Amino acid sequence: MTVASELDAVQRSAITLALLAGRLLRDRVGRHTTLEFKGEIDLVTEVDKASEALIAAGIAADWPGHAIMGEEGSTTGVAVEGAEWIWIVDPIDGTTNFAHGYPHFCVSIAVARAGVGEIGVIYEPNQDELFVGRKGGLAQLNGHPISVSGTTSLQRSILSTGFAYDRVNRHNQIAQWSAIHDRCQGVRREGSAALGVAWQAAGRTDGFYEKPINPWDIAAGAIIAAAAGATVTRYDGQPYGVFDREIVASNGLIHDELLAAVADSNGSET
Repeated sequence: MTVASELDAVQRSAITLALLAGRLLRDRVGRHTTLEFKGEIDLVTEVDKASEALIAAGIAADWPGHAIMGEEGSTTGVAVEGAEWIWIVDPIDGTTNFAHGYPHFCVSIAVARAGVGEIGVIYEPNQDELFVGRKGGLAQLNGHPISVSGTTSLQRSILSTGFAYDRVNRHNQIAQWSAIHDRCQGVRREGSAALGVAWQAAGRTDGFYEKPINPWDIAAGAIIAAAAGATVTRYDGQPYGVFDREIVASNGLIHDELLAAVADSNGSET
């Protein structure tokens, strides 16, 4: 099997698993039975764990040499360290929304090969929206090509971001949000970084930024956004890497302005 044909097969598997997990979420929203706290306000439900277990089992069955880096710690039996293929999985991005019955959450799956993000799949079950992107290929929403917006100035842009669960970082991020909000039309915060980046890829917003953040929250979205024509970097302007814990994604036309706004608002220090 060539690398290209293997990537095709892996992408089909990722789509299938995202759809299966997303349907589980849709069936269980508002009906979870357990609620635990990983931090002071960081939630996890039994549905998070069931969704990730479903995905991990599918990877182990179809791709026995592949590893998984999942938010809830599921394993395929293959160690992440040294693995050529790594699936980066958030079984519910937007767990707090999910737990409250707020219909804005998704399944996020990225696949990296040799440390490079190759495939991104995000499925939002409430609106039945499937975002798919491939390194060097096209980005699609429900099978139709998507591309970034054509907004040419930060002042005329709509951005999105997210806030951390620990209160120190959240305090810094709120101050940053206020400063950047004054430079654009508005900054949205919906509670799912994966969807925030995917929506930027689809041209619904013009940029997304967040730091600190976990790889499973943004890896798939970053791959999709890049495939849609986005400029995707770290806060310092260097290229984003699939395991990075910070991201600035934009349509490219406003990227320098957005990086400057992030730096001026002390975003490089949060």
